Amino acid sequence: MSEKNPNIEQSMNALDAFQIEIPSWGFANTGTRFGKFVQSGAATSIAEKFADAAEVHRLTGATPSMALHVLWDMPGGIADAARIESLVRATGIRAGSINPNLFQDQRFKFGSLCHPSAEVRSVAVAHMIDSVRIAQRLGSRDISLWLPDGSNYPGTQSIRNRIAWLQEALSETHAQMAADQRLLVEYKPFEPAFYHTDIADWGMALLLARGAGPRARVLVDTGHHYAAQNIEQIVAWLLHAGMLGGFHFNDRRYADDDLTLGSIDPYQVFRIFAEIQLATPAEMASIAFMVDQSHNLKPKVEAMVQTVVTAQELWLKAASIHREQLAQFQQSCDLVAAEELFRGAFFADVRPQLHAWREARGLPAEPLHALRASGYLERIAAERASRQMDRGSYA
Repeated sequence: MSEKNPNIEQSMNALDAFQIEIPSWGFANTGTRFGKFVQSGAATSIAEKFADAAEVHRLTGATPSMALHVLWDMPGGIADAARIESLVRATGIRAGSINPNLFQDQRFKFGSLCHPSAEVRSVAVAHMIDSVRIAQRLGSRDISLWLPDGSNYPGTQSIRNRIAWLQEALSETHAQMAADQRLLVEYKPFEPAFYHTDIADWGMALLLARGAGPRARVLVDTGHHYAAQNIEQIVAWLLHAGMLGGFHFNDRRYADDDLTLGSIDPYQVFRIFAEIQLATPAEMASIAFMVDQSHNLKPKVEAMVQTVVTAQELWLKAASIHREQLAQFQQSCDLVAAEELFRGAFFADVRPQLHAWREARGLPAEPLHALRASGYLERIAAERASRQMDRGSYA
């Protein structure tokens, strides 16, 4: 059905530009709403999170930055910036996207940016602007907003009022951003709100981002969709509208499970990557690839390396699609040939090419094997075991 792809070397070179931001919270003890599961090797401080991130980057060559959560990683706000800058210099890992925390303050029980009280809304907006200032100090481009606001029961909140309050808050935040900063607006159908969530889908996020200002974009989390939703179609629309700002990658079986990337449906990730790779160079430069996973059962560092390796494999598979031939099959409506070519790229074993790519760049051919052989996991478990304690969910 298809001829050999002549651009495999070009496809491999695409890996050089494929960089993934990993989250600080992926290295800490986490759990479910019912409790936390403590791991002896989990990070207990921001310094340990940076050390783990540096180890992942050393093994994969693809994770030069780490996302920070303001209250989890910088409880003192901008006063903690000097400490972060010191860790950046020590580890070589950049401070990535800055994530505001609008759900732990007790005043946010009934909402933050959308709270009926103007006083509470002002507190939430001030936190957003503090996050912008932190990002400016650390040289971070993106402020990544996930908003938990919503309501649980019909008639208990004015949906229209909350839209207006949210629009106002995002505009105020956008006005404080530097010219090279971006506001990424994430959406989620439910949880923790179960009747209505204030930013429930990509259409709402798109309208809010457009209303906030020219430097606002939509952030897509692969776990934040209804079952069987066509995420790659959403990607195509956002690219077409010039509004795709980035991704939070994970996987899920039902709802937002935060499972390791590709563990449930690698074909979905491949399809998303295949759509992204049709982007123009300018569009591609504006897409932030980020992991958003809380590894509750898998060992933290191993799960992160496994995620990055899986992402690289699926990225290379998508980059290996013979685009010219696929376009011919699409134009002639040769459905079977087109699908077989597309599926053939997914089923191809690209690990030998990945091994060659890594070795040519001084990286271990098998990052997971190298991690286990390095002794790093045993060392951090021994060093951190005595410091493990219940520090609050995700902290």
